[in-house]
Amino acid sequence: MISVEIRTVLPFNSGRAVFIGNEEKVFVIYVDESVGAAIAMFLNDTPKERPLTHDLIGHLMTALGAKVERVIINDLKSETYFARLIISAENELFEKKIVELDGRPSDCIALAIQQKAPIYVSRDVWDEVEDRSDVLRHLEENGRQGEGEA
Repeated sequence: MISVEIRTVLPFNSGRAVFIGNEEKVFVIYVDESVGAAIAMFLNDTPKERPLTHDLIGHLMTALGAKVERVIINDLKSETYFARLIISAENELFEKKIVELDGRPSDCIALAIQQKAPIYVSRDVWDEVEDRSDVLRHLEENGRQGEGEA
């Protein structure tokens, strides 16, 4: 697994471009507007008038004694990314349980940022994605500021 972080979120057509990576490489996942906005809000700790869907999920997890341990972007098929959300939960007897759920990378990323959990990319996906560091660098040099700059 390769440790990554969200570098920035930028408007793109009818959605958002989420730049993900580390010092070695950056790649882009295109997400819908609402989840892209949620990711940017969590990155910037933007206050909200009312809880959004990801806030509700986070509150529900907290109420049930669960938390996001990590997110793994684990597959890429036909330009579609897949992810796993790893959750730990403790019952009233303090017995720990690990749950692994399939989810859209955008939703998993939003929850990971909200709960300050690490994000990883599988080695297979990492090796397959095109490095877009040059695009991010060009945008930064030309003053195009993203939402949630890392």
